[in-house]
Amino acid sequence: AKEMGVDFFVASPFTTLDVDLESGDMIEIEERPPGEMLDSSGAPKGMSCWNPAFDVTPADYITGIITEKGVLRKGADGKFDVKGFVAKHS
Repeated sequence: AKEMGVDFFVASPFTTLDVDLESGDMIEIEERPPGEMLDSSGAPKGMSCWNPAFDVTPADYITGIITEKGVLRKGADGKFDVKGFVAKHS
């Protein structure tokens, strides 16, 4: 979206904003069992699969984060102030 000049917003529950992380690069991706995808897909037996429960979009590509408590936008420095947003809305 960014490369085409289109805004991109993430919709996220307020409770998932983590004030202890410096960046999204530090988020541990939960891995789901491969069978969730392979068993119903007609994939060949024995095929391997990575099945992440979610993904993380790099902050550079995100315009804002929509939560039930408001929209978090980047500050003048081009960064998201997650700690400030959470403190304001807690």
